[in-house]
Amino acid sequence: MGKRKRRGRIEGIPEFEFETEKLIQLFKEKRRPLSIQDLLKNLNLERKSRRNLKEFLKNLAREGRVIRVYRNRYALPETLDLVIGRVKRHPDGYGFVIPEEEGQEDIFISPKDLNGVMNGDRVSVRVESRKKGRRGRIIKILERKTHKIVGKFVKGKSYSYVIAENEKIPQEVYIPEGETKRARSNQIVVAEITQYPTERSRARGRITHILGYPDDPDIEPQIIIHKYNLPLRFSSSALRQVKNIPQALSSEDYYGRIDLRWLQTFTIDGERAMDFDDAVSIRKKDGGVVLYVSISDVSHYVEEGSALDEEAYQRGTSIYFPDRAIQMFPPELSNEICCLHPRVDRLTLTVEIEFDQNAEKKEVRFYPSIIKSNERLTYTIVKKILVDKDSELRKKFNYIISSLEQMLWLSQKLRQKRLGRGAIDFDLPEPEVILNLQGEADNIVRAERNVAHQIIEEFMIAANEAVAEFMEKRGVPFIYRIHEPPKKESIDEFRKFLSHLGYKMRKESKTSPKEFQRILTEVRGKPEERVINEVLLRSMRWAKYSTNNVGHFGLASNAYTHFTSPIRRYPDLIVHRLLKLALSHQKVTISEELLSKKAEHLSQRERVAMEAEREILDRYRVKYMKGKVGEEFDGIISGMTPMGFFVELKEIFVEGLVKTTTLNDDDYQFNERRYCLIGKRTKKTFKIGDEVRVKLAKVDTGKRQIDFILVKSLS
Repeated sequence: MGKRKRRGRIEGIPEFEFETEKLIQLFKEKRRPLSIQDLLKNLNLERKSRRNLKEFLKNLAREGRVIRVYRNRYALPETLDLVIGRVKRHPDGYGFVIPEEEGQEDIFISPKDLNGVMNGDRVSVRVESRKKGRRGRIIKILERKTHKIVGKFVKGKSYSYVIAENEKIPQEVYIPEGETKRARSNQIVVAEITQYPTERSRARGRITHILGYPDDPDIEPQIIIHKYNLPLRFSSSALRQVKNIPQALSSEDYYGRIDLRWLQTFTIDGERAMDFDDAVSIRKKDGGVVLYVSISDVSHYVEEGSALDEEAYQRGTSIYFPDRAIQMFPPELSNEICCLHPRVDRLTLTVEIEFDQNAEKKEVRFYPSIIKSNERLTYTIVKKILVDKDSELRKKFNYIISSLEQMLWLSQKLRQKRLGRGAIDFDLPEPEVILNLQGEADNIVRAERNVAHQIIEEFMIAANEAVAEFMEKRGVPFIYRIHEPPKKESIDEFRKFLSHLGYKMRKESKTSPKEFQRILTEVRGKPEERVINEVLLRSMRWAKYSTNNVGHFGLASNAYTHFTSPIRRYPDLIVHRLLKLALSHQKVTISEELLSKKAEHLSQRERVAMEAEREILDRYRVKYMKGKVGEEFDGIISGMTPMGFFVELKEIFVEGLVKTTTLNDDDYQFNERRYCLIGKRTKKTFKIGDEVRVKLAKVDTGKRQIDFILVKSLS
């Protein structure tokens, strides 16, 4: 009981004096604003507690759990018809408040009510209208999200200012004389906000970094690093700890581990990968096979609670740019002793799964192990061996061909079973930026996804599911990878969208992943395949980490986790530690409450990484295309809007918009029912899948938009 009383306390206040839940309950019962005197009386507290109570209430107000109103009175937000949430501004001036309480509808905020409010601010808002969606007015800013901005420096005659790169931050930040760090006009800078905007005054700041000019080759990564507050270097204490980690195994390291060095083992990764944390092995047994998925035992080297561990937790994940990686661990660890290099002994955690001749799971084992990888293979090499039957490579790797063919058979069976139970298999190409020696984009292509990718994907899914199922049966606190079913409104919108393209969803299967996969299978190879994949993906909720296992909708899995990448994902490291405790029959000491907070933090870090990686690809794309204005390209219409149609180029993996205002031969209207543009006079149509030739008209690097004009139809 003592621990419960500590929640919500502040330093210096006796633990028996104030209990957060008791205080909240009092506000709920009274349903009106209460003064300090009211609270002292109702809580049977003496007058000497007044000062501590005021501090306690201020703390709760900062968290947004109570709101300070007139004459030093406090109340719960819900009793004042207030909603707590984060502001999401739109470049056109208006915005929305995204409520913290799940299930609540977003609240529209007009531009005039956003004065002084910045994107991401945590606010209390009063809902003032519910017609055609909720509209509201911001009552109070509870917490500022933006502390610095990255943007273009403009030096004026009377004053200087910074225009944010982020179009969701429309406010210019005024830079006083003496705080410019001698920045020049049009340079990209980082400005720390020293005074936030109000209804009557603009934001003020000071320049902390000068990143360079917009056309500098290295400017894109620098912008992203500062914009998303990505760590530039490791702390000295973390680096000292890494230096003390031996780069070779000692005799003690082998104790208590199963020796798998006799097995034929190899890693399969991308050509540019440097941190190999998963290795696979396979052998025949009783007409079936035994699969071994061995994962680098990072937890053996990184002590929980150490400086190195804390830094990895704060980072949450490695982040990958076209020209560099911002790693979760220093390279001395991730690229050396924890990396499963070929022909050296390495410590691992192994998931051993026995399958029968039909690829049905028979038995699963988990244990600490030692492996020695035979080869460092790439996806391209494996594809050439298995699919292209490359004679030279088959001769070189003759001794592992049998293992690769068994892996191909098993992965195909597992994939077939996974899709059969309803897993959704999105087929969306990923962009790959090819850089020249100067670090500039030389081309942008579709990243290849072949059978080798599918082999590793299926084996990692099998291992992750096995660990999650094992830990769920133990009934101990654990971090799952969950994916909740989409909201009903999202499904209804997707169903409506499909109907415009001539497809139907079965009504009795509203939230079945199997029904979504049926649609994706039906459209495979058709012109509208990509847009349907994209719209369906946008209809889904984000996958996240949670201690509450609700299953994984997209994988049609009852229990799932992330176990297979502890070098680059911190949740996997937590899972390794919890699995080790379970295997050694030790008690899990971490509380579910603390583990839940860690899961939330790591989900947020993953989201930041994804947004940063997506934005830098967009930046490389527009910068690459900027030098091609006036050139003509062949492409395919990939999307439709009332404003025009999107064209995906054939030679370069880039998409841009042809606006209806540039189609001069007719007045084109968007037909929602047929999902196409139709000319009023000529009845000429533009629809998804049509081949066209376009000319690059304009590239807006600030908004990261590419505009084409139509040259002619090719269909």
